Amino acid sequence: MISDLADRLGLAPGARAIILNADDFGMCHAANLAITELLDAGRIDSTTVMVPCPWSPEALAFAASRTDLDVGVHLVLTSEWTRYRWRPLTGVGTTLVDADGFFPSEVRPVEENAAEDDVAAEIAAQLQTALDAGVDVTHLDNHMGSVYGLLTGRDFLAPVFALAARHGLPFRLPRSMDGADADVELQRTLDRAAAAADSLGVEIIDRLWSHPFEIVGEGTDAEEGYEQVRDGFIALLRAVPAGVTEIYLHPMIDDAELRAAVDFAAAKRGYEHRLLADPAVLQAIEDEGLVRIGWRALRELQRSAAR
Repeated sequence: MISDLADRLGLAPGARAIILNADDFGMCHAANLAITELLDAGRIDSTTVMVPCPWSPEALAFAASRTDLDVGVHLVLTSEWTRYRWRPLTGVGTTLVDADGFFPSEVRPVEENAAEDDVAAEIAAQLQTALDAGVDVTHLDNHMGSVYGLLTGRDFLAPVFALAARHGLPFRLPRSMDGADADVELQRTLDRAAAAADSLGVEIIDRLWSHPFEIVGEGTDAEEGYEQVRDGFIALLRAVPAGVTEIYLHPMIDDAELRAAVDFAAAKRGYEHRLLADPAVLQAIEDEGLVRIGWRALRELQRSAAR
């Protein structure tokens, strides 16, 4: 299913538009170094800040000083690593924490235990913190898919859409699943969610793509190397259909800090930093005629419609 979003953005008929987004800005200094470099060089189109994380002040300060860039808020309800964790901005006396007082490490406990009012308060606090820091927030998205209800069917899209509508911000929700093996029930869920977003005037995208978060075969003799990751990403770019597709990655500097913080896939984060500046990737984008856009265009479309 392709919406009329590309047409309303003024793109040519049949345009294959992409938004290259870097998730997890502010998670750690290694993320900030990579993402600011890529933003400055124009290698990515947008990023989203994890406001509850310890390194978010650095990310927010950069974003506030560069209002020409597209920076959103990566709404956080989980804290997935073993040795490096973060807590809600609204405190630990809510349904949003585990026994240790941190966000849960997995999505299922969020879906099963979080009270919707607590979720609404927390995501509002995260957005307000970014706004108070002087960030010209362009959009919202969600860390680890914790608001989508993919595991139990209990989602938190109502408070997300309400927040997005109140502030005139688009939200990263794919309108459709692609391919012959797409999950029919998941598509029905997306149809209902898209209808809810549309009813509130919240702009969403046609599809959401990435490549595997982990390194295939990590820790084995068959572990994939940089060239395999790059070639897989180029294949993904070549498969992008008409409409508006966000492709999200997690570029970071593969250094001692990152390896101390994460449990796995540090090398993949470094590969993603490298591939976004790789001439072969840039050439593939050009050869395929992909049109790069940012979330600011969707935000302005949404706000214009609301006026």
